Amino acid sequence: MLKSLGLDSIAEAVYRALLAEPRDGVADLAERLGITPEQVRQGLDTLSELALLRPSYDREGELWPVSPEVGLELLMARQQAELAAHHQRLEESREAATRLIADYAAMRPAEPQPNSELLNGIDQIRDRLAALTRETREEVMTFAPDGPQRPEHIEAAKPLNQDLLDRGVRMRTVYLNSARNSLHTLEYVSWLSRLGGQVRTVPTLPTRMIVVDRTTAVIPVNSDNSAEGAVVLTGHGTLTALCALFDSVWHSARPLNEESRADDQGLTDQQSMVVILLAEGHTDETIAKRLGVSPRTARRLASELMARLGARSRFEAGVRAVQNGWLSDDR
Repeated sequence: MLKSLGLDSIAEAVYRALLAEPRDGVADLAERLGITPEQVRQGLDTLSELALLRPSYDREGELWPVSPEVGLELLMARQQAELAAHHQRLEESREAATRLIADYAAMRPAEPQPNSELLNGIDQIRDRLAALTRETREEVMTFAPDGPQRPEHIEAAKPLNQDLLDRGVRMRTVYLNSARNSLHTLEYVSWLSRLGGQVRTVPTLPTRMIVVDRTTAVIPVNSDNSAEGAVVLTGHGTLTALCALFDSVWHSARPLNEESRADDQGLTDQQSMVVILLAEGHTDETIAKRLGVSPRTARRLASELMARLGARSRFEAGVRAVQNGWLSDDR
């Protein structure tokens, strides 16, 4: 139950036993719990490392269990701080990687790298996509992670879509679940479906991506601003991995005409994703971007789930989600 806080089953059993009988020694604990004295000592060591045992004020040389109200709250606060620091390091690494990609691409603009082509700005991106559309023969696979689509983007895409579908090209697109709440996006998707396009949705997507004929992929240089630039990739190994990623997401995605269903815990797939993001310490703004919803909607979803869990903090929500079976304890 408390594994996510660093207590294994033995340490937790020893802690519970000491809370009931603080004066018990190693032999007493081993007999009561049906374990070996060595296991008891290991449990005591774990509890000491986690500051759940302290020296007794009454009896020198003895240990006393710290009350759960104090000890576990400190543990949760410590792990929440560690999780926030880890998340910050990940964000810094992602930003550094993005800068490195951009700097490397700018080092030799006159000498394109093998199996890649850099596109600067939305004009070059749209021109290249138009050229790819004319060259496409069999299939286009797309990740569209922006949630509801903007009307101007829809109008710009329609002629290219119609050309592809009129030529019998298979089109598969994965949107975010939040696209289901946008009337003009649903109208566009219905139009696509009537022409033969296939559409599914998922709670989150890793990046914007277009794969043509399983031989060419277009992905943004900056996932936070896809209009800034993009890279066209044609390497066999890279395309194999990207196609495998798309196929995996597609098989787990929900067809647009299929209603959302709650899981065994009574959570929709969007709510399940919010629980995961809460446990990972993400802010409302990050959750909103990942789900393709407004920050206000993200705050509402997070507040509702924290209330259901009886949690006062996001990290506590993660702990309680594990305890309630909403998350696996190895996440």
